[in-house]
Order: sequence, then C-alpha cells, then structure tokens
Amino acid sequence: MPEKDKTKKVLASNRKAYHDYFILEKFEAGLELFGTEVKSIRAGNANLKDSFCTFRDGEAFAQGLHVSPYEKGNIFNRDPDRQKRLLLHKREISRLSAKCAQDGLTVVPMELYLLGARVKLELALCQGKKLYDKRASIAERDAKRDMDRRIKSRGSEE
Repeated sequence: MPEKDKTKKVLASNRKAYHDYFILEKFEAGLELFGTEVKSIRAGNANLKDSFCTFRDGEAFAQGLHVSPYEKGNIFNRDPDRQKRLLLHKREISRLSAKCAQDGLTVVPMELYLLGARVKLELALCQGKKLYDKRASIAERDAKRDMDRRIKSRGSEE
C-alpha cells in the first residue's frame, strides 16, 4: 500500500497574532468541517484574522475563523462565521482550558494548512502584549530591516 504524501501546504496564516501576542507554545488540531467548507479552504478562501478559541462542556471551538461560501456549493454552504469544533484529545482540552481560565492566557489559531488530505489548524497558547511591548517589537523589526538593507547595499558595491 503506497504511503500518501504528508507535505504541509499552508492555506492561511494569522500574521497579526505575532504582533499582538507572545507565543508560548504551539500545537496541532483537526477541524470539524463540512464538504463545501473543505473545498472553499482548498481554494484559499479562509481568513484567520481576529479568530480565537473557546472552551465549553469539555470541547474546544474556533470562533471568528471565516471560511467564505463555496461558489458552486448552493444549498450546501454553511454560515461562513460559524464556530468550528476543534479535534483535540480530552487531556489537551482540559489543560488548555485550565491555563486560559487560571493564567489569563488565550489560544489563537496561527495557521490553516493541508497535511496530506486533511485540513489542520496550528494553535498557539498566547499571552497578550502591552502597547510598549508592541512598540519594542516594531523597533526591533525596523532595526533588523535597516541592518539587512545596509549589508545588502555593501555587497552590491563590491
């Protein structure tokens, strides 16, 4: 039996989360999706901006994960902003919900990708940044960009 290709193909990423949060830990979760949602995600019509995870009755849900309706889906299309259930082990869900409740942390979707034929979601346990932390990150990024630019210009003069 031939083994399927297990390459990771990123379909959507949440770049804003890197600006707004300190990333403490990352992990992978499956998503409970319907057929037209999977087709729409494969076409690249998903948006993770402003999405987050909630925990209720021993289950985890992704809120604000927008999947645009599939063009050829007609009556089978679902609400684009419906909450999607995350497929995690019970001990992972209980550990994450305890951290969120006790330590004031949050779980944020970082990347939506295909792993083989399955749609997976990379989640991150995050701590919110204060305004001065965001300013420091911006200054650090600008300094690195400036250094890279100078190194590149020196290399072209030689």
